[in-house]
Amino acid sequence: METRAALKSQYHAALAMLRQAIERCPDDLWTAGEHPRAFWRIAYHALFYTHLYLQPNHDAFRPWEEHRDDCQFLDAVPWPPHAQPPEVAPYAREQLLAYWRFCDEMIDAGVDRVDLDAPESGFPWYRMPKLDHQMVNIRHIQQHVGQLAERLIPAGADPDWIGSGP
Repeated sequence: METRAALKSQYHAALAMLRQAIERCPDDLWTAGEHPRAFWRIAYHALFYTHLYLQPNHDAFRPWEEHRDDCQFLDAVPWPPHAQPPEVAPYAREQLLAYWRFCDEMIDAGVDRVDLDAPESGFPWYRMPKLDHQMVNIRHIQQHVGQLAERLIPAGADPDWIGSGP
């Protein structure tokens, strides 16, 4: 299998599991969790960084039209004064599903656009080749799907394992 096809397949599969987590989340869990790690915010974080890291570099990134500043952070903002991200009204499930569709629809063109042979990721805080960085991005999605699944399992709503994309 060709590398780009494999990346596309795994991106789509990881995002499909994230979609299931978002869809299956009971209403009472949507905003549950210690600030800033509410369910909705973890899902948004995973989508934001999927979107960001599918770009050739940081300068090429344009936030989603409904992005709210600093909502993508799950820990202290990484620049001074290193404060906790602000508490904001949660995104509605429908909004995150719209962002999910936006991200899923950009996978094929995004993977085709990046130079997988580039020795740099395009993001100064990631010192690795671009292909490695794309694999890190897929692992990042799965890490957060796992976090969300741990919250969904007690409610009987965990996402199904999906081995390849649509």
